[in-house]
Amino acid sequence: MNEYLPYLSELLNGALSGLPYFRPELALAFTFLLVILADLFFPQQKSRLAFWICLGGILVSAAFTVTDMPANAKSLILFTGSIGLDKAASSFKLVFALSVVLFMVFIKNNRQLQEHKKGIGDLYMLVPAVLLGLNLMAMSNSLLMIYISIEMVSIASYLMVGYVSGESRQAEAAMKYALFGSVCSAVMLYGISLLYAFTGSIVITDPAFLSHLSIVSSPAVALAIILTLAGIGFKLSFVPLHFWSPDVYEGAPVPVTAFLSTAPKIAGFALLIKFLGPFYSSATTHQQLFDFETCLSVVAIATMITGNFAALWQNNVKRMLAYSSIGHTGFAMMAVIAFSGTGINALLFYFTAYTLMNMVAFMLAGRIEELTGATTSSGYKGLGKFMKTEMACFVIVLVSLTGLPPTAGFIGKFLVFSAAFEKYSATGSIWILALLITGAITTVVSLFYYFKIPLNVYLRNNEHSTVLSYKVNLLTYVIVALAMLLIIAGIFPDIFIGIILR
Repeated sequence: MNEYLPYLSELLNGALSGLPYFRPELALAFTFLLVILADLFFPQQKSRLAFWICLGGILVSAAFTVTDMPANAKSLILFTGSIGLDKAASSFKLVFALSVVLFMVFIKNNRQLQEHKKGIGDLYMLVPAVLLGLNLMAMSNSLLMIYISIEMVSIASYLMVGYVSGESRQAEAAMKYALFGSVCSAVMLYGISLLYAFTGSIVITDPAFLSHLSIVSSPAVALAIILTLAGIGFKLSFVPLHFWSPDVYEGAPVPVTAFLSTAPKIAGFALLIKFLGPFYSSATTHQQLFDFETCLSVVAIATMITGNFAALWQNNVKRMLAYSSIGHTGFAMMAVIAFSGTGINALLFYFTAYTLMNMVAFMLAGRIEELTGATTSSGYKGLGKFMKTEMACFVIVLVSLTGLPPTAGFIGKFLVFSAAFEKYSATGSIWILALLITGAITTVVSLFYYFKIPLNVYLRNNEHSTVLSYKVNLLTYVIVALAMLLIIAGIFPDIFIGIILR
């Protein structure tokens, strides 16, 4: 036992030295405990206290993230290499906080969740826990932390999907999500065990990790990396790991669907960048250990084609947005494949805009479903006469999702295309050219399914002449504000780029 004492002392010193930079995550852990106690001792408050405690804790965590953001591009290695904090990770953490705050606002204004017999306190309890997992995904530097962070997010997501399980459709969605996620988790764990067996290290930034991996046979390395990427691909829902998302998105409560299609997906990209970083940086000093460009390009092309063309055939709005989310995943992978400072910055802006666009789209879908019961694009016929403000905002959001000016979606897609074209100009890679062509074609395809909604809303009459009357609530004001923000960001992108990439 005595021979391990020096290592224990080193681990303890490493943990203590990393705590000052771990304040955002400590704030979330403390918020998690407070929300449990608030919901336990004050249940009669209809979870209002839990909501405000949760919101306050998330804002405090975001404030710590801003103050603790590294001043330069160099990564801070914390907790003996398990965590790496850099500007990109801090920026991703702020995007997660934005997504979670919008998710909470959506929960508070969703009738289905607010009136459910279980109450809403337990769902608020999951919010700081899942945000903690998302933050760890963005900072993971070791194979063990990669696995733990993904499982934290996955388990919380399973509970969210199954939270309202009164209908068979919702129970089926939760079961499919949990089963498919468990399989992907097991496959990823096997890949991680192979990487550890090959290298003797779990820290992917450790020089010994890459040097030991370079002497292993290429097929074995490829197998281990592909199996590990399966777990990350589950969060990204790229082809061929996308089968769960349409059914889960359709069956889950609308606020949960909105959350799953944004924050965990963006965290998957942050984790993918962390995982690829050492391999790309070693390409100049070591032999190429795995052809990531070819592998990810094939996946991205297949994902863009599958997501966008499958969305064309969908009538259910949530399924259509699910497939379009898959298409956006393939498009965003262009910036990852470019893997440059320009590409990562483009990805950050794209995902900030995507968070706003996607959350507003689902807010509108949920609002329309509550007021009219319509869940399909054909069920939206004639609603433009009654829900003028909401439908005008829906058109703005759909224009932005398509990537048309003058919206934030256009700027985001332009930046991603620019990063990929810069990579193509420098390398002449046929795969990058194929990505650019596929991205352009699928962007045009997306126009056809996104604009089915305005077509039904404004140009087709409802078979029923019932006049729809409703009261404007907080969610409507949030929707209008975010829709206006998408336009402002499209007209004055430099201001928002400066804020996001500070």
